[in-house]
Amino acid sequence: MNHLRKHLLLAAGLALMPAMAYAHPGHGTSGLVSGLSHPLFGLDHLLAMVAVGLCAAKLGGVARWLLPVLFVGVMVLGGGLAMAGMHLPGVELGIVASVIVLGVLLMFARSGATIPAAVLVSGFALFHGYAHGAEMPAAAGAAAYAFGFAVATAGLHGLGLVGGQWLQARHWERAVSVLGALISMAGVSMALSM
Repeated sequence: MNHLRKHLLLAAGLALMPAMAYAHPGHGTSGLVSGLSHPLFGLDHLLAMVAVGLCAAKLGGVARWLLPVLFVGVMVLGGGLAMAGMHLPGVELGIVASVIVLGVLLMFARSGATIPAAVLVSGFALFHGYAHGAEMPAAAGAAAYAFGFAVATAGLHGLGLVGGQWLQARHWERAVSVLGALISMAGVSMALSM
């Protein structure tokens, strides 16, 4: 249990770092490297994407593959809209809302809530994808960049999914709810700093 406390303290520390949410450092000039790094270095993206994997694990069944596949697919679509020069209002607000709502979903979702979760995940994925596409470096190739952020996102979903299943296998479902609360609090902190 002491090991679990250390992880929860680490998550709480991350929740107190909202400035990282908008910094998105580490973007290189290579399309692939830039695409891979964008979801990993923005706390807002990282928390939302891990939360999708955790939600998929908590809901179980078809949600284990449906939520990550929907998120990545709609996210790539959103990235394409940004790269094509289309305007999507409220992107930063949608991203921050995704962190808050996905954290709440982790606290309260029960099996059988796959369809509502899928709708929420798809809507939020559009905002995350649009942000990725809008922040594509000028020198990056669109296809390599999109592939990079899709792979990084799938990896973060996988991390959340495996972590959620590991916690459930040890009957630590309460830890998933605590993580949801911490993720949601981080989102509120980001919203207050906007």
